[in-house]
Amino acid sequence: MPADPQRSVTSRPPSGPAASAVEVRRSSRRSRTVSAYREGDRTIVLIPARMSEAEEQRWVTVMLDKLAAQESKRVLGDTELTERAARLSEQYFDGRARPASVRWVTNQNTRWGSCTPSEGSIRLSHRLQGMPEYVVDYVLCHELAHLLVPGHGPRFWRLLDAYPRTERARGYLEGVVAAARLPHPPGGDRED
Repeated sequence: MPADPQRSVTSRPPSGPAASAVEVRRSSRRSRTVSAYREGDRTIVLIPARMSEAEEQRWVTVMLDKLAAQESKRVLGDTELTERAARLSEQYFDGRARPASVRWVTNQNTRWGSCTPSEGSIRLSHRLQGMPEYVVDYVLCHELAHLLVPGHGPRFWRLLDAYPRTERARGYLEGVVAAARLPHPPGGDRED
């Protein structure tokens, strides 16, 4: 019997979350929306039938990241955040970035994080809570780098290049910002 042309199975890229396999289901009834859910050890991604292979791959990655973020909603407390910053400093900055405090704040709605090098304090926006770990780690590394180099000059960016997921995390955050600017159709989320 021939394989179902509406389904395809894709292995998860090695750098991704724990899901071992992804099953993509195409539907001609679905015209715009993409959704995903876990089914046992598989992730099912539902997409419109008209999507190209490139769009499918992009959406699989987006939806896997979204599911990972939802599954990691456990919010780190300030103590855990401080411990995480210490581990990241050790791993990427040879332990040279030593914050006096690291905490979540709710008053940063236009920044993901901030640092006051003279006090050694790092603050992360509560909006990061629930995002993938690599994104939170990137923002922590960004602020840790400011303890060593205050501005955003070439020396700062060379230092931050030590974190291997910088480009991906920046892209994720740019996507979050762009999505917030998109117009929202009346009637909320509907599946077509």
